[in-house]
Amino acid sequence: MACGLAAFIYTTLPDMEQARALGEALVKERLAACVNIFPGMQSIYEWQGALSHDEEVVLIAKTVREKADAASARMAELHPYEVPAILHLPVLGVHPPYLAWMLRQTDAAG
Repeated sequence: MACGLAAFIYTTLPDMEQARALGEALVKERLAACVNIFPGMQSIYEWQGALSHDEEVVLIAKTVREKADAASARMAELHPYEVPAILHLPVLGVHPPYLAWMLRQTDAAG
């Protein structure tokens, strides 16, 4: 399994519509090869001194390391939250044919 070339970027959004819009932008702009969206996540957090319970949508962008910073910056630009959670998650291995596809989809193959 190849490793070191792939990156996952995790964020949460308020609803499916905004998650889809963000995901489509990342894929169309070739900042991500693929985006996974998981609806129905329950979040509990403190914001501006108040405890909040919200339903959110998780978005994970699958990209290559050389595009991760640009993808995160674009994500922050398009994100509806004042302080979005944009987290880079470690990828310990990638099936080589999938990595090759990711490189082609992000124009990072050379």
